[in-house]
Amino acid sequence: MPGSPTDGAGPGPVAVSTEDYLWFVDRALSEMSGIVEGLGDELANRRPPFRGANSAYVILAHCLGVVEYWGGATVAERPVQRDHAAEYGASGDVAGLVRRTEHARRRLREDIVGLDARARPVSVRPDPEEPVPYTRTKGAALVHILEELFQHLGHMQITRDALVTSARR
Repeated sequence: MPGSPTDGAGPGPVAVSTEDYLWFVDRALSEMSGIVEGLGDELANRRPPFRGANSAYVILAHCLGVVEYWGGATVAERPVQRDHAAEYGASGDVAGLVRRTEHARRRLREDIVGLDARARPVSVRPDPEEPVPYTRTKGAALVHILEELFQHLGHMQITRDALVTSARR
């Protein structure tokens, strides 16, 4: 579609500083950590009363997997062992999850040192059926991390609201 960001005729790259990028990542992860801390161990591990919904703990565990995989394996090109399926069965104490979140934030900061945002991510295979920009550049892979974090922050906010409302009844 002419004028669409996906038509290939756009004005060129958008630059953002590392500090500005990490501010957004930190904001999402801080809000998520705050939600699980506010819920406490019992409610953070409870699934809301919606079919197929995940607990706040699961959502944050999944987001940490996203940051580790896309920041570590895709951007930094370091070996990463990710068990995507296990993220959806994760549970545990909130304090441990918050510590993991702080570690992930520090690790992402390390992972993007010296980043060439225009470089192709070597660990991602393009899918001709679904052409997405994060298979083409590491910069787009970083935007994908933000996409996932803020999407799941919204899920977590809904989860929190549903759990708190149910607990009051």
